[in-house]
Amino acid sequence: MADGFLTRNVPKETNAWLRRECERRNVSRNAFVLSVLEEARERQKGPSLFTDESSEASATKPHRPTTPLFKFIDLFSGIGGLRIGLDAVGGECLFSCEIDPFARQTYHAWFGDTPEKDIKDFISGQGIPRHDVLAAGFPCQPFSIAGVSKKNSLGRAHGFADKAQGTLFFHLATIIENAEPPVLLLENVKNLKSHNKGDTWRTIFERLEELGYVVFAKIIDACDYVPQHRERIFIVGFRRSLFGDSPPFSFPKPPEEPHAVLQDVLQPEEEVNDKYVLSAHLWNYLQAYAKKHQEKGNGFGFGLASRSGITRTLSARYYKDGAEILIPRGNDQIPRRLTPQEAGRLMGFPERFLRKQVVSDTQAYKQFGNAVVPKVAAAVAAKIVEVMQWQLLRQGDGCLLAKG
Repeated sequence: MADGFLTRNVPKETNAWLRRECERRNVSRNAFVLSVLEEARERQKGPSLFTDESSEASATKPHRPTTPLFKFIDLFSGIGGLRIGLDAVGGECLFSCEIDPFARQTYHAWFGDTPEKDIKDFISGQGIPRHDVLAAGFPCQPFSIAGVSKKNSLGRAHGFADKAQGTLFFHLATIIENAEPPVLLLENVKNLKSHNKGDTWRTIFERLEELGYVVFAKIIDACDYVPQHRERIFIVGFRRSLFGDSPPFSFPKPPEEPHAVLQDVLQPEEEVNDKYVLSAHLWNYLQAYAKKHQEKGNGFGFGLASRSGITRTLSARYYKDGAEILIPRGNDQIPRRLTPQEAGRLMGFPERFLRKQVVSDTQAYKQFGNAVVPKVAAAVAAKIVEVMQWQLLRQGDGCLLAKG
């Protein structure tokens, strides 16, 4: 059989996607198409959130969900914080997309597949596999407190007026409109709700409702799960045509067991490389800077963390000086930064991933500072699964959901 026989007369966009996938995997078109068909056949053996109308078994023999419980896609994936949370409750990732090349390196090292590059290539929905949950940590810089302050100081637009990043929500909304996923799981900075006097959040909320979703949103502080004060907004949407007007969703309550403290994520001091200790010059500068602002009544300054407590929020700028989370070393010694591995533990990433650092320390700090805390993602995802199971029992036709 000549190469390409299985892919004659296909739409232009699909053909382009096939070419990219074959180049990425270094396989022929026939080999790739056959592997996709084989994977599709295998997936029919398990449950899906969609009704398989061609399957007599799904129509006549109800079954209880088994792993994988649902299929999801991971947009604006970063290094996969949302993915880890969804994996933890029985999800299977079918597709990911992330434009940052260094985050894509880490994602590949951790999960074995490389995200697509540019979300704008998939706005039509072509090339995105059918899925049950759309997860997206869409860019937060246009709405974050730090991002808005920086852009104001540079005289640049922020929020939706930021053409480079702010409009990416509307690209995401178009994908949602075309793909019609049953469930949405979105994440952003807490300032999303208050940005531009609430107009930004109203625009997002109303657009998701227009697209047919019942929307839930809550700001969750990760300090109930990891030793870090980190407030983020989680947005969950259920397609009204599938779940009705009142799906029984509620956000998770904080876990009852005590969370770790900073000391629990730190390496023994004798194992920490001296390169993470601040220079005398930088330490003197940070102290003088803090003193100057304290005298003016401002709250700016470094954060000397308590080993027995929780830290400030780890930010993407941590690589610059580590000022927001400095680790005391005792005996009047100059404090140090977190190591990248400690930063990853502070975010709650599993140790098996942290052993695979494939980027520089600078990039690792940026990646963890921009990431989603996997334990929070898992807690929210578990509540989503409860609603899926409710839908299964309510529907009783052998699958979790039917496409509306």
